[in-house]
Amino acid sequence: MNDYLAAVIIGVVEGLTEFLPVSSTAHIRLTQELLELPLDSDYWKMFAIVIQLGAILSVLVYFRERIQGFLRTYPSGASGQHQWWSHPLALVALSFVITAVPCFLMDKFIGENLENLTVIGWALILGGIVMWFVDRYFSQRATTEHMEEMTVMQAVIIGLTQIFAAAFPGVSRSMSTIAGGQIMGLSRTAALEFSFFLSIPVMVAATGYKLLQFVLESPSVSGQQWLVLGVGFAVSFVVAWAVIAWFMGWVRQHGFALFAIYRVIVGAITLVSIQG
Repeated sequence: MNDYLAAVIIGVVEGLTEFLPVSSTAHIRLTQELLELPLDSDYWKMFAIVIQLGAILSVLVYFRERIQGFLRTYPSGASGQHQWWSHPLALVALSFVITAVPCFLMDKFIGENLENLTVIGWALILGGIVMWFVDRYFSQRATTEHMEEMTVMQAVIIGLTQIFAAAFPGVSRSMSTIAGGQIMGLSRTAALEFSFFLSIPVMVAATGYKLLQFVLESPSVSGQQWLVLGVGFAVSFVVAWAVIAWFMGWVRQHGFALFAIYRVIVGAITLVSIQG
């Protein structure tokens, strides 16, 4: 298949799935398999991670006023009741550090799992079951309605849950953040919003690291490869921007059950296709 067409298709898949709790990494890998792109290719591995930055930039655009508000009120917060270490921006940074350090140490292990469709299939299924259970039994017990009310312990637990998402493609970064948040008392909306904000430092660090690693280890990157990456990046940005608004509205009214069912179905199809 033409690389530019593949980049458009993968960019659409990335934009659609980056913020939905269905694992964008798993969907990109499955799409690459369907397009018969080599899963062990260093370039396509890098491509799958770096185009996620396009989707992350849509968060900066969509939440620009919210971000500006957080920056203006740091460190005491809009209510004046926060300390520098309990402000929402500090909690995002805390979760990021807790996630980033172990993931950096497990980089090789994570890379191996990106090629393993069996791991992806089971992660989709098990993650879907966990998400359904958590949303069913914890959504009505929320004690934290807004991100501004979060505690340090909630941020710590969410950071720890993201390690599983990074180590096992298919778990989903957003699913682990949302489920971890709900278990710790966050409402659906607060958990989802924190997931969006946490995606910014996590994915900027991950994509930047992978891009730098690829450039240093593959000095002969062609101009066409950069253009293909740029196409995927741009498409993922546009599609993700549209998805964010829809997803926020859907979750407020319907929750996450539909996505849990979808994960189980896709995971089962993946495992059956491998056996076939």
